[in-house]
Amino acid sequence: MTEPGDFHARYAAALRTYLQERGEEELAFGHELGRLALQMRISTLGIIENHFQLVDELAQDPYFDRPAALAFLLQTLAPLDVATRGFLDGTKRYEQQRARAEDLADRDEFRDALVNSLQEGFFVANHEGAVTEVNDAFAKITGYPAHGVPYRWPHPWLVDKKAALLQQSRLNQENQVHYETAIRHRDSRLEWVAVTINRVTTHVADHDVYVGTMRDITAERAFAARENAVLRLATAVGVAKSMAEVLAITLDECRNALDVHRVVAAVWPTNDGGDPTIQVAGESATLPWRQLDPALRQIFQQARHQLPLTVQPIESPDNSGMAHGIVAVLTGGGDVGLWLELRAPRRVSAEDRLLATVLAGHLGLAIQHVRQFESARETSLTLQHAMLAPTELPPGFAVRYEPAVPPLEIGGDWYDVLRVDDHRIGIIVGDCVGSGLSAAAVMGQLRSSARALLLTGAEPAKLLEDLDAVAELIPDAFCTTVFLAILNTESAEFRYSCAGHLPALLAAPQSEPVLLSDARSVPLAVRRKDLRPQSSVVLPSGSTLMLYTDGLVERRDATIDDGLARVSATVAGGMHLPVDRVADAVLRELAPPTGYDDDIALVVYRHPYAPLKIVKPAAAEQLSGARHQLAAWLQAAAIPDGMAADIVLAVNEAAANSVEHAYRGHRPGKVEIEGENDGARVHVRVIDKGSWKAAPADPGLRGRGLVLIRTVSDWLEMDCTPSGTTVSMSFNVPEAAS
Repeated sequence: MTEPGDFHARYAAALRTYLQERGEEELAFGHELGRLALQMRISTLGIIENHFQLVDELAQDPYFDRPAALAFLLQTLAPLDVATRGFLDGTKRYEQQRARAEDLADRDEFRDALVNSLQEGFFVANHEGAVTEVNDAFAKITGYPAHGVPYRWPHPWLVDKKAALLQQSRLNQENQVHYETAIRHRDSRLEWVAVTINRVTTHVADHDVYVGTMRDITAERAFAARENAVLRLATAVGVAKSMAEVLAITLDECRNALDVHRVVAAVWPTNDGGDPTIQVAGESATLPWRQLDPALRQIFQQARHQLPLTVQPIESPDNSGMAHGIVAVLTGGGDVGLWLELRAPRRVSAEDRLLATVLAGHLGLAIQHVRQFESARETSLTLQHAMLAPTELPPGFAVRYEPAVPPLEIGGDWYDVLRVDDHRIGIIVGDCVGSGLSAAAVMGQLRSSARALLLTGAEPAKLLEDLDAVAELIPDAFCTTVFLAILNTESAEFRYSCAGHLPALLAAPQSEPVLLSDARSVPLAVRRKDLRPQSSVVLPSGSTLMLYTDGLVERRDATIDDGLARVSATVAGGMHLPVDRVADAVLRELAPPTGYDDDIALVVYRHPYAPLKIVKPAAAEQLSGARHQLAAWLQAAAIPDGMAADIVLAVNEAAANSVEHAYRGHRPGKVEIEGENDGARVHVRVIDKGSWKAAPADPGLRGRGLVLIRTVSDWLEMDCTPSGTTVSMSFNVPEAAS
């Protein structure tokens, strides 16, 4: 090869091959071309001019990689550079090259000019990750200029250091990595860049160096983020059921799109001029208006005068021209304001304002949806409460209802607890087919009919027979299941009949729970040949009875026997809990991770232990017998020994006070001790008919009885009248007693 044209053609072919293959051998061939150029005395500037003419042609390809082409050029120029520094005899050729490049003082200035002419950010890093050289474009993208090098690891512009370390680790296996990441500009604004890093192995240095480029893709990412954020937010808030959900979704979507770190909503009452309620994203409780930061209160007040669905950046008081948040009014009446607080003060661009405006429009629609939902929910709750439980329950009862249709909070399961006479209480739990408003309508008719039938005083089997006739006249009442019972609180007899329903659960102290599965027959309005059966059981003292619907125990991934076993264990384990807490524990322990998918109705009853009644003459010698009777009563109720000793001690002190002080100077009277135990709490009253003696100012060593009673009891109350004194005290049975 003797002509420069042949050399340039060979250079062009080698460059194209390297851009396609990107291999070390193809790159090393550039070094061989440089040595060939030395032999042929090819001009360095000629090579550069030919290279950039070729780059202009190749740049028509959208996938053309300028940094790779530059690397090949530098590899070709390396032997020429060595020659210019005196490693080869070429003085005459050196003078010719310097004359043609008279505007460049030396090779370093030429290289700096070449690198700074790049539109992409260019940087060089050493083996420790410190950036040692940057060009003007890099300084413009990051805000960190060349005179600040080196920028040691971790670099000040990094946002996700963990991801950056991961990309750098790839360079140990690969010679080049390409990735996109977020960076923090020196003026605090968030930007997105596309980074390409090449590992360069040299024979001169002991360690590899890294050469990379950085391209600003913030505009591209911002456009995609706006499109995605608007789409996701519009979809998510369309099904939101509360202000808390709307704000949580808003924070999630605005955190990356607008660099928002807090979202606050102020909602003014629509019917009066009161203070607004404040809701913060991620917090379930509302914040009082007066506890809000005064500056933010003023921002909300001023925003109410804006046009609806407009956004206004609020300048930071410490940084003029920099916004620290965006405020918007979401409704036409100005009664809902939204505050988007930025993570750091920055300039809000026109694109940011456009995105916030679009989001505000969707949020305004979501707020209207939430208000309509809350209105419908309030109406449905009122309807449900009117159709379901009585407001006052007989002693010992607790009821719960858990709907499977959250939008309306209403369904087809029901319960009823109705006092029939002084000692009898009717109990019903039923389950209509289906859920929602249609099932609720059937439930309301059946419940009203069953309630009226209970008042007739008939037996459970007869009541189900009559309810059958009613169900045949109600559309969609077919196959309704019912468990109906009459409880005699005086005799503890529980008579029941079951129409296709799950058995009731009975858990007695020191016994295994049992299912009341007798007296079973088909559901309502189902053809049958035999009469409804009836059965009865006597409830042991301290036992817990629970009636429930199938939504509590039926699961797609488990058998109904597993559900019944879990219910039995939960009720048995709450033997010394109040009935309200037993009902809550059952709903909590059996709840699936995603919530109940069927309506649930519960009735829980705790049958108390036999009451205690001791009447003794007010004499000291009578106290021993009273203590023995009280201790025997506590032992029969399985009260732990330590607690029983405290109760006996406290009652003895109160009775001793009556003996010593109540009838002083008068004819001796009587002392009455009354006790009740519902399994969770022991309540005792000590009653006398004497007068109350005021305690002396200095009781000395006496007068410690009331202090002792207060110490060992959980609750103490004294009712002192001229006609007698009643000392009432309560003791909570520890849960461990179960």
